[in-house]
Amino acid sequence: MEANNIGTFYKTILTTFITVFIAELGDKTQVATLLLSADTGKPFIVFIAASLALIISSLIGVIMGKFLASKINPTTFNKIAGIIMILLSLVIIIQFLNETKFLQGLI
Repeated sequence: MEANNIGTFYKTILTTFITVFIAELGDKTQVATLLLSADTGKPFIVFIAASLALIISSLIGVIMGKFLASKINPTTFNKIAGIIMILLSLVIIIQFLNETKFLQGLI
């Protein structure tokens, strides 16, 4: 492997690991595995099953991403993904503001 390829390899691994690790912290999957581990008393089996589930769901994401990348221009794909992320963020913010009744006096 060339030095540039090795750098790209490690950068991709590190970026992916950090992104997925942070995204999974404190989400419902982690809470579910915590509860399942406590309920069953078999943390190792829960760990194996949860790990396999995450691996398989990640594999589906990778396969779909590869397929979409072969069909859609990367620039267009990035723009669409950015728009979707912005829209999801707005929906989450609006839901939060509605639940906390922050908007009640403003609307």
